[in-house]
Amino acid sequence: MSDSSASIPRASVWERLPERLRPRERELRGRGDLRRIESTLLALAFVLLAIAVVNDVVLSTHVAYRITADLRTYRRLTGHETYHNISVEQDLVHHTSRDVLCGNTAPGPPGALPQICLILTGPVRHGERASHGGFYLPPYTRDKRISRYGCFGSAVREELCAAAIPPGALHAPVPGADG
Repeated sequence: MSDSSASIPRASVWERLPERLRPRERELRGRGDLRRIESTLLALAFVLLAIAVVNDVVLSTHVAYRITADLRTYRRLTGHETYHNISVEQDLVHHTSRDVLCGNTAPGPPGALPQICLILTGPVRHGERASHGGFYLPPYTRDKRISRYGCFGSAVREELCAAAIPPGALHAPVPGADG
């Protein structure tokens, strides 16, 4: 048995298409410039997208490197080397490298105990970043100015705390974390 499509001449397959969609033997007169413009615009679009992808990858890499340094700095300054549940808040509004890291003052579920928060800024040096201050948060509260107490370092100058220190709560500055 022979294939029925093999017996149909190839030219008749294209006959069903409108004239402007059929393959041509030669380019129509006056159409070469448009093709060059389209090719140039396509190449420019490719270059723009390539630059955007590279920029995004570099930005993501730098942010990940900075957060790793932040976690290392937090663990060293607080002495909580085994803590894994540390929240990181980045300054996404003003696009700065200022990060606030909060973690429990003692082992326990995240946020269930008083938390100490450190403000980290500046470049990564030797795998860590500089801490310029911090504050404390009571258990089960969100990081809002009204809940913060015991500010130290730059947090005092920026007036980040509004709450009074609860009786018996930890509120001493972290050595080396006040700039």
